Amino acid sequence: MDRNILRACREDPRRTSTENQVSVTSPNEPVLSRRTIRRRLQVAGLNGRRPVKKPLVSLKNRKAGVEWAKQNLSWGPREWSNHIWSDESKFNLFGTDGIQWIRRPIGSRYAPQYQCPTVKHGGGSVMVWGCFSDTSMGPLKRIVGTMDRYVYEDILENTMRPWARANLGRSWVFQQDNDPKHA
Repeated sequence: MDRNILRACREDPRRTSTENQVSVTSPNEPVLSRRTIRRRLQVAGLNGRRPVKKPLVSLKNRKAGVEWAKQNLSWGPREWSNHIWSDESKFNLFGTDGIQWIRRPIGSRYAPQYQCPTVKHGGGSVMVWGCFSDTSMGPLKRIVGTMDRYVYEDILENTMRPWARANLGRSWVFQQDNDPKHA
């Protein structure tokens, strides 16, 4: 029975214990409880965890990226020296946006070492944009409010472009991620 439970979980790791219960139960066997299925998976080392999030990349973009990498496989430091890399990031001044997990003994919920302090209204955050090349760091620009394509274009025109001209001359290549506001 354990093999059937493990096979069902490995076929689709997102399947719930209820869905696993239906798929592993045969007509001639007793119905396993959802808790039993979860326990058997835990014994096998398959604990419930939150999945890592990643950007959705289409097949077309993956192929284009692989093709670009193959074409430029032989590049050395000289070819990369005129590239500018950029990204934006949000920094929380207090706490996290995501769910925090802890492991604690039963009955110790209110012990100080198992508590996560919070502040009202989220504590605030700062969003910044920055860039760099192989020789220097570019300016760090604070973004006030929501970043949309107009704010992004303003940063490129009034922050990145003057820095690039001053540090790399007129011949440079700008690299950015696939964020929709960059289109």
